[in-house]
Amino acid sequence: MDLLGSIMNSMEKPPSLSEKERLLIKKRKEEIEKRQAEEKERLKRFKERVESKLESYFKIATNTMLKFEPMDQIYRSIIHEAAESTGLLSYAFGTDGVDRYIRVYRKENAPCEDELAARRRGEPWNEDIKRHLIEKRKLEALEEAEAAKRKPEKFVPNSNYRDKYVHLIGQEAALEAAKKTETNKTYGFVPSENKKDVRSIEQTMADIRDKKRLKTTHETTSNDN
Repeated sequence: MDLLGSIMNSMEKPPSLSEKERLLIKKRKEEIEKRQAEEKERLKRFKERVESKLESYFKIATNTMLKFEPMDQIYRSIIHEAAESTGLLSYAFGTDGVDRYIRVYRKENAPCEDELAARRRGEPWNEDIKRHLIEKRKLEALEEAEAAKRKPEKFVPNSNYRDKYVHLIGQEAALEAAKKTETNKTYGFVPSENKKDVRSIEQTMADIRDKKRLKTTHETTSNDN
């Protein structure tokens, strides 16, 4: 016998379950399976009721929308599935876990984006609100169209500004004053062209040395006198 086999044989075996414990485990398993089967059957019956309700309700041509009461997510998913399978549209509104509910519509009477947005915000929606919103948007569109048609009016002065000065300085002088003038680039400051130093570095250094030499010579002459 190898080492592993000897170790396994030397280890104590787990205690075996008593008959009572085995029966208890079996009973619990059966209870879980029973509850699962009951829940499955309950969801099946719910789906059948929803399908029957949708079919009978939308048989009437004047019925365009059906609202369901708030319910848990698993039941809402069944309504969505049943609506899709019968060619209807379904939308959920409200807060999940609080008041989330479903509305089912005919495809030819699908809700507009304004209705969906209003219901998602928890705001009321009815035909009066819809009609008022449509009229408001038509009015805004007309106002925008009218504003686009209106062109800015060209400003025309009451008189020619040159005529104001004719009686003071004469016709020729007034015409001359009205001409477009250009700024004098050299007025009030040294022209930029005169600021440029076109000397080379060697010439600049030579000029500085000459200035220093001239200054030294001048100071020596002054001291001798």
